[in-house]
Amino acid sequence: MLENSDLSSFIRLNIGGKKFCTTIDTLTRREPDSMLAAMFSGRHTLCQDSEKGYVFVDRDGKHFRHILNWLRDGVVPTLTDSEYSELIREAEYYQLLDLSFVDFSFACLKNVFFSRANLQCAKFRDVDAEGSIFHNATLRECEFTGANLHGALLAGANLQSANLQDACLIGCSFCEADLRSAHLQTADLTNANLEGANLEGANLKGAKLTNANLKGANLQRAYLRHVNLRDTHLEGAKLDGANLLGAIR
Repeated sequence: MLENSDLSSFIRLNIGGKKFCTTIDTLTRREPDSMLAAMFSGRHTLCQDSEKGYVFVDRDGKHFRHILNWLRDGVVPTLTDSEYSELIREAEYYQLLDLSFVDFSFACLKNVFFSRANLQCAKFRDVDAEGSIFHNATLRECEFTGANLHGALLAGANLQSANLQDACLIGCSFCEADLRSAHLQTADLTNANLEGANLEGANLKGAKLTNANLKGANLQRAYLRHVNLRDTHLEGAKLDGANLLGAIR
């Protein structure tokens, strides 16, 4: 049985048949709320291989070296699109949710689960994140310029001051999302659901809002000059101080 009394001690891991050697400090320091940190926190007794002392985790070990390198120095490797998706799935499994400042630009992230992750200041330039889930994620000051987020779920996400210029946001859900001071110039929000979203001070110059749901949204001091609002649902929306010069209503 493994006694987790020394946080600097070496630990041997068997991840789906692949062997790794690291320290308990590496597994617990950077991501203290992760599954690995919980396993080696000293609160649990773990079963080791009786011969060589390996702790077995029933998971594909293909990308575990990238998981370890992330825990050591916070670096995300350059991978192919399919490998990115595989790595994100592994990060989800190990509950590694602090991905702030990571550069995902140009990656294929279709249907990836980022719910509740800390992605503050992360870069998603020109990513293909169609159908991805960012529910309740922290996305403050993120860059999504030119990104494809068609059908993505961003309900409850914090997108304050995020840059979504030229992004494809068709059919996205931003219900109750925080989009204060967000940059949405020329973004395509056709059929998007922004009910109850906070868009105070957001810049929507040139944005497409055909059939967008903005019921109950806060658009105070938002920039909506020359935006076509004719087919937009604005019941109960707050428009105090919004710049509506030339807007089509």
